Amino acid sequence: MVVLVVGIALAFDFVNGFHDAANSIATVVATRVLKPWQAVCWAAFFNFAAFAILPLEVANAIAKIVEKDFISIGLVFAGLMGAIFWNVLTAWLGLPSSSSHALVGGMIGAGFAKAGTDVFTHKTLVSLRKTGVFILYSPLVGLLLGFTLIVIVMWLVHRLHARRAVNRSFRSLQLISAAAFSLGHGANDAQKTMGIIAALLIGANKLDASVLDNPDGLPLWIVLSCHGAIALGTMMGGWRIVKTMGSKLTKLEPMGGVCAESAAAATLFFASYNGIPVSTTHTITGAIVGVGSANRLSAVRWNVARRVAWAWVLTIPGSAAVAMLSYWVVEVFN
Repeated sequence: MVVLVVGIALAFDFVNGFHDAANSIATVVATRVLKPWQAVCWAAFFNFAAFAILPLEVANAIAKIVEKDFISIGLVFAGLMGAIFWNVLTAWLGLPSSSSHALVGGMIGAGFAKAGTDVFTHKTLVSLRKTGVFILYSPLVGLLLGFTLIVIVMWLVHRLHARRAVNRSFRSLQLISAAAFSLGHGANDAQKTMGIIAALLIGANKLDASVLDNPDGLPLWIVLSCHGAIALGTMMGGWRIVKTMGSKLTKLEPMGGVCAESAAAATLFFASYNGIPVSTTHTITGAIVGVGSANRLSAVRWNVARRVAWAWVLTIPGSAAVAMLSYWVVEVFN
């Protein structure tokens, strides 16, 4: 059963990559810097390479969402079911919801179904509060950084009348910004699955809880398998969400794409170094909206942004509800 649930966790990681491929490639595809198949290969490579660059602080934070004494195979299974269901539903609807918050919601729902409020200790509540705060902060930081960067860049190049030549230069730069964002995405999101697997193994007495006191203490097989799964998912691509992120929110040129990706990448690097499991989806969406609104507010399709925002609001309660139902079903057959 432990092996089966680890496999399901890696399946969630794969779906996460599939669902969040849009985050990494939407701007670079929308600006026609890379063809779609080139973009997913580029993003997948850097998703995997992230394991060698950033520490595993986020994995440790996720592993502590539910008090370890309550962790069981059934609880982790139910939490993953809630997260996977929500990811598949929003991918089918073409909505860029947060895989991270779906996972957090799933674990909260499964934990609550098992033990009520007793499952949340002071330590777990501190971790959840940090995640909750950044539900609001990550898109706002992305928006402000994206807006600031595009204003600075537009001011620097406003004397150049050859806009086409300027965008040609930014086409090359966008390869670098897309790579940086994919590194941040791989680091933050793959680590969330690592944390779930670590919690499962600790609850099953297959791993010592002391590994969570060391940012890089997780076994290498967990690290490599999680990065490999998210990279494979990214290569499959969630094309409906790519269309929403890359063209429906606002029209992007290479200059805007570089600013949006750079702003989102900076936010993700900060969060990953500080062990904060933020939403890559919220971050890049905020950055894209910031870049688009720098031209004029009407450049952003606010009706689409409103649908995306509703998906964000419903993610944690929606995935938590599915996880609670899943746990009760597991208990019936246990």
